[in-house]
Amino acid sequence: MILGQGGGDGMTSASPIKLACLDLAGTTIGDIAMVDRAFAEAIATQGIVPGTGAYARAMVHVHRSRGCPKIEVFRGIFPGNEAQAQAANLTFERSYEDSIERAGLYPAPGTVEAMEKLRAAGVKICLITGFSRRTLGRVLGALGWMDKIDLALCPEDAGRGRPWPDMVLTAMLRLRIDDVREVAVAGDSESDMLCGSRAGASIVAGVLTGVHSRERLIRGGATRIIDSLADFPTLILDSHQTQAPVATSSR
Repeated sequence: MILGQGGGDGMTSASPIKLACLDLAGTTIGDIAMVDRAFAEAIATQGIVPGTGAYARAMVHVHRSRGCPKIEVFRGIFPGNEAQAQAANLTFERSYEDSIERAGLYPAPGTVEAMEKLRAAGVKICLITGFSRRTLGRVLGALGWMDKIDLALCPEDAGRGRPWPDMVLTAMLRLRIDDVREVAVAGDSESDMLCGSRAGASIVAGVLTGVHSRERLIRGGATRIIDSLADFPTLILDSHQTQAPVATSSR
């Protein structure tokens, strides 16, 4: 089901969508538990263990920072201690990659079909993530999606990660998209929404399969809320037929 936000500001989606930038964890792959476990193991190696107030505070920060570069999340947990942040980040990567080896990775329901529909309609697909380049490579290898996408970007490829717009703008440049109004973004976190809205994407779709609530996604700048990525093609392909209003949030 596709849910629009209340109200409208008179803006229109002036161009058909030619590029879809899709988040990975929580949006196209359902690996929230694996990510949480990797974060918990990473901070435990730095002396922050379950059952303590420090652990509770750290995991609240992890939840709030979803979608941001993982190293930046650890810098927030260990402010002023780059060595600790780097050590925790390395443990995170090893833990998450070990989980991939043990359990594999699986697309969120309807994701593969959604990507196939978009590409059949001529829409290019870029996966964007807060993982490092190394971890992104492991994820893509496990999924076997290279024939289903046009590009995959991590913060190292663009300069800055989410919530900054760099990855979406880099995808536009690399895939030769002429106008930011030809871009749609989908993700499950507030930082995904901020990234898309700051880049100027016509459609910034908040997906309810991940960590942040509908209200949090709207606060980040979502123009549409969808139950899952399975609803995304309808949203995108409808924009090829109509100039639907881009709604603003009602507060």
